[in-house]
Amino acid sequence: MFTSLADYEQFIYQLAERYPVIQRSTLALIRRGRYIAQMRGTIYFSAEMRLQVYEELVALPQLHLTGYGYEAWQGEHKLYWYDSQPHPHIPELASTDPHHKHVHPDIKRNRVPAPDLSFTHPNLPFLIAEIEALLAG
Repeated sequence: MFTSLADYEQFIYQLAERYPVIQRSTLALIRRGRYIAQMRGTIYFSAEMRLQVYEELVALPQLHLTGYGYEAWQGEHKLYWYDSQPHPHIPELASTDPHHKHVHPDIKRNRVPAPDLSFTHPNLPFLIAEIEALLAG
């Protein structure tokens, strides 16, 4: 979808314009070289909901992620998180390895497949829609 870090940077800085559910965002693309960057920050929603975002990006030959972590919070309560740490020893995660979601109960060890996450397309539209659905009840 994106061919360069500049394209992706423009996308993240326009998220609040594209998604009215976003109240504000502190996302920032931090370049670590000509073709490498990290994105960090928080997207804020109503009802004390927020999404903490971390992505590692490489733009060779096209933009793709090499790692990520996304945490959904409501106030001081962590609702769930996604990460790209491989768990080849867990057969239930094989269908989307390494993409998975940590959920309650026992949020640290309770993992489920995450078929909507990818290294090759932006994950933020899905994550924003997921929080929007939570807010809608």
